[in-house]
Amino acid sequence: MIKVAIIGGTGYTGQELVRILCRHPRAKLEGISARSGAGQNYADIYTSLRGFTGIICEDFGDGELIQRSDVGFAALPHGLSGEIVPEAVNRGKRVIDLGADFRFSDERVYEEWYGAKHPCPAILKRAVYGLPELKRNAIVDAAIVGNPGCYPTCSILALTPLLKEDMLEEGSVIIDAKSGISGEGRSLRLGSHFCECNESVKAYSVAGHRHTPETEEQLSAVAGKKVTVTFTPHLVPMQRGMLVTAYGKLKKGVDAEWLRQLYIGYYQDEYFVRVMKEGVMPTTGQVRGSNFCDISLAVDQRAGRVIVCSVIDNLVKGASGQAVQNMNIIFGFDEKDGLDMPPLYL
Repeated sequence: MIKVAIIGGTGYTGQELVRILCRHPRAKLEGISARSGAGQNYADIYTSLRGFTGIICEDFGDGELIQRSDVGFAALPHGLSGEIVPEAVNRGKRVIDLGADFRFSDERVYEEWYGAKHPCPAILKRAVYGLPELKRNAIVDAAIVGNPGCYPTCSILALTPLLKEDMLEEGSVIIDAKSGISGEGRSLRLGSHFCECNESVKAYSVAGHRHTPETEEQLSAVAGKKVTVTFTPHLVPMQRGMLVTAYGKLKKGVDAEWLRQLYIGYYQDEYFVRVMKEGVMPTTGQVRGSNFCDISLAVDQRAGRVIVCSVIDNLVKGASGQAVQNMNIIFGFDEKDGLDMPPLYL
């Protein structure tokens, strides 16, 4: 049994971590710290967890919680991990950061896109990007895992086989992505109020979303050359779920079944990536509450383009589930531990 700490556990990703870890066979939730809610019973904040945990939230930044744990999940907004990650690493603890602070290899890219100085650049080189399907071998020994964003997770898994095989013309990749409102977080914002979101779909951060450079950096590593994408996210009126529709101009004529077999071969050993049957497009409902990414594709022969659709639960494979998958890799557990539940279809 390993001991697990959650730092910043009262947001949606923190709640999802607790939900998953409550049933993990080889991890014990040692404690939860919070910027708000210290002194409260966690099950009083999230009453759905009554009977599963009786943990009392601790003060944020209390190093004692990290000290008595083997691994810490930092479920914090960008810029705040610098308050706890360096100390944890210096104490020999492993950290999985669900924010953006350790997703980039170059601090200058972070600073350009997030408009702030990196909180702890001195330890940035000790971090590994935590997409298991691409980085599994490096994750094993990582002191810090930069857990991917939800949009990049869905987009990278959708496009990796095509770029790995050099199937797409340069500059032709377009990513159209749609997310449930939980992606906005639990903090109150005008744009996420019911009356602002219900019966309405909107594009946001057009031509400037912060997940663009993260996606490009990882896809470039896959392709072995610079990859530039056009990325447009949309907010849709549902609680959770994410759909990415990615487009690319094919370098040579192939049909959808040939490409489907390429994807099947590429992901055949990846339990959490499911390639759909020919002609069946995935829906967000079929992965709700799970760590699965479902993928399907089609070819527009007239235009010479491939269209790849991928879906995830933005709070699970897009955040907390993937973080637990990374923890399982670090400690040599079965990657499915705590995550081997079927999706909630309704």
